[in-house]
Amino acid sequence: MATREWVILAPGRRKRPDDFIQPGPYSGPELSYEDDCPFCLGNEELTIEPSYIYPEEGPWKVRVVPNKYAALDPTLDTSRTKIGHFLYANGFGIAEVVIEHPIHNKTMATMSTDHIGLILGAYRERQIEIGKNENVNLITIFRNHGPRAGTSLAHPHSQIIATPMVPPHVRYPIEQAVKYFDNHGRCVYCDMIEEEIRQKDRILLESEFFVAFCPFAARSPFECRIYPKYHSASYMLITDAEIDDLAVVLHDVLARLHFGLNNPDYNYIIRSAPMGDEDTKHLHWYMVIIPKISTAAGFEIGSGIYINSVAPEDSAEFLREVDIEQ
Repeated sequence: MATREWVILAPGRRKRPDDFIQPGPYSGPELSYEDDCPFCLGNEELTIEPSYIYPEEGPWKVRVVPNKYAALDPTLDTSRTKIGHFLYANGFGIAEVVIEHPIHNKTMATMSTDHIGLILGAYRERQIEIGKNENVNLITIFRNHGPRAGTSLAHPHSQIIATPMVPPHVRYPIEQAVKYFDNHGRCVYCDMIEEEIRQKDRILLESEFFVAFCPFAARSPFECRIYPKYHSASYMLITDAEIDDLAVVLHDVLARLHFGLNNPDYNYIIRSAPMGDEDTKHLHWYMVIIPKISTAAGFEIGSGIYINSVAPEDSAEFLREVDIEQ
């Protein structure tokens, strides 16, 4: 509905949701501290000076540091140059690592909701501060959990990357949202959220400010999304009360994935409006959580049409039944 992209639900190869439970025992880190981990409490000299720390006095709970091995450089200019028919630009950008917890073997699924709230607050504060840079046009906040999701360090962390351009992958849904608003006079995401709540089949949970569900056109098994029920284009505008509420919802969803599927690798991303579009009527920020339990093959890569072997209604039903009080 929001992107006009197609997804194939494949009944001929449909799997049961419990077919995706990860085999073997939990494979995360066993130790609460590792000598050579740059993110562990006491190893702060192994990272660059933090750009954000909470609390400012005493032992820290959340730290944000510049990425030591960033692919982008904030000191470069953003000019673009033609090389024949090709376009070249310097690798300007800002890359930061959010060290989510001083303890090495914590995960989002096993942290307290109060602590998750501190992480979500750090996201907001860094997005606001980084957004003051006039060369930044898009800020992407994301988390890679596990090797299949692309992480190289086990210590709980997420990342913030700011770029001077809005790439086509992000721009296309924005253009579709503009067209929907021009045709209907409403936010396509608000209408989608209203319809998901009305149908109820794919809802995981609903709180005062947020709703979590497996979307109607989920591209992979157990894809989950969390949307604010109120219209808001940018994560920067989230209030303290909404952060507290989101922390409860996010913890609930990640705990259901963690205990239901035996700690699968996953990515989550906060999709937020580009800089300057914070108050627009046609955009809506949200979180998408994608467990890495299936692999896109040639057809998906070639066509952009994903094949999902589990109906989102079945994914949602499975996750709703998971006991997270373990």
